[in-house]
Order: sequence, then structure tokens, then C-alpha cells
Amino acid sequence: MESLAKVSVSKEFGLHDKDTGSADVQVALLTARITELTSHLQQFKKDHSSRRGLLRMVNQRRKLLTYLQRTNPSRYDSIIKKLNLRK
Repeated sequence: MESLAKVSVSKEFGLHDKDTGSADVQVALLTARITELTSHLQQFKKDHSSRRGLLRMVNQRRKLLTYLQRTNPSRYDSIIKKLNLRK
């Protein structure tokens, strides 16, 4: 993921201008990387090392979302709607 894309994601999902590490930004960045890797793995079905990395990212995102749901449900709901994760 290019740094320009990271900056735009952190501006959109950050809590303030220089926010790069909040759970919201981390979930958004992980979601972008997950979608990139998913399309890569559809083309290269035998790339097992990337598949392992994808599973690791999915689990990290799940942990962050669980943390957000527990600590701040309103932020959790807004990020789920923005990223269109759960129906």
C-alpha cells in the first residue's frame, strides 16, 4: 500500500489531523491491505505464504474491532458502516 493511500486513509478515519495509530485507522488500513491481498490470492492460488499473512491480518482486524466494540460502541458502529464490513 502506497504511503499516499495511507495518508488519505488516516485523514479519513483518524480522530484528529495527526492520528496514525488509533484503532479506527488501523482497522481501515488492514481492510485496505486485506482487499488487495484477496485479489492477489484469487489470481495466485498457490501462494500459501501470502495466504498465511492474510489470515494474520484478518485476525488482527478482528481483535481491534472487538476492542472497539467493548470500549467505544459508537466508534465501532461508525467504522463498520464506513468500511461496509458486517451486514
